[in-house]
Amino acid sequence: MAKRKVKWVLTLVLSILLGGLGVDRFVMGHIGLGILKLLTLGGCGVWSIIDIILIATKYDFKDIEWVD
Repeated sequence: MAKRKVKWVLTLVLSILLGGLGVDRFVMGHIGLGILKLLTLGGCGVWSIIDIILIATKYDFKDIEWVD
């Protein structure tokens, strides 16, 4: 399966500004996790902070290829 190419800076900015609504997960193609994150408001903020850290460090998600 080919990896989805995602712009790193765009995803990081969206994660910081709208991460509690799951927008970053929608951009990465993780629709189910995006909906779950939206319904829990980013896991009461905890999940949003974890995602910001993961994206900022360019974590190697199995189906994502970061593009600068």
